[in-house]
Amino acid sequence: MKKSIYTITMLAGLAGVTSAPQAAPLFDNGIPDSWSCTGQCGSASADGVVTLANGGGSKYAWISTANSNSKVGLTGVGGTGTAQSGSVLRSNLFSAQANEQLDFSFNFVTSDGAGFADYAWARLLDAANAEVALLFTARTVETGSVVPGVNMPAPNVSLNPTNVPIIAGAPSWFALGGDSGTCYRDGCGYTGWIKSSFILPTAGNFFLEFGVTNWDDDSYDSGMAIDGVTIGGRVINNPVSAPAGFALFALSVLGLLARRRK
Repeated sequence: MKKSIYTITMLAGLAGVTSAPQAAPLFDNGIPDSWSCTGQCGSASADGVVTLANGGGSKYAWISTANSNSKVGLTGVGGTGTAQSGSVLRSNLFSAQANEQLDFSFNFVTSDGAGFADYAWARLLDAANAEVALLFTARTVETGSVVPGVNMPAPNVSLNPTNVPIIAGAPSWFALGGDSGTCYRDGCGYTGWIKSSFILPTAGNFFLEFGVTNWDDDSYDSGMAIDGVTIGGRVINNPVSAPAGFALFALSVLGLLARRRK
């Protein structure tokens, strides 16, 4: 009797009936080949003001405006000025169910201040690249909270912490290139790790997109570290569920064992 119950429990887990949260060392071996980068992206261990994230791995992903010739930004936002050099990191297409929770952590780092308000963002996109949700914005500001960004749309997510004054100073971080350890007036610094959580309203296939933009000039670079990326407690680069054939096999075995027990 005990053996049959144990076998049923084990097979139910393999069939996707139950699932245990995984750790999220997604970037320990670099950015996955299935992800795409426009501009400057990479993975790194703790360096300068950027420590390792809680719930992440031994490395995080990073994107930076430094040495990027790509002009990227969010359309129609930002106030007076224009988006200049920047970088975008996008995940592979992944599947998720309605009411599953998408989690990740980010750390915005900037050497720019005063009126040159560099910014960063994350978005959830559907398979046709249409925006499903804005997951956060962060922006250089002289005083007050860096998140959400000034003159940026407010994200409909849970952020922890919710109020994020800049940790001021000239930030030392290799991803800023030659601007590491420099600062252009008030507003320079870093946010520390912030967790973003979002409950998916519908099931579907999605991309997760991260971006950072040097605003109105190409001087004094900014960047962002990213880690702890999961959907429903699973690393999003992994398959969401067991293959259909295996799930049917496991459920068939469950039926046989149940009949034997009776």
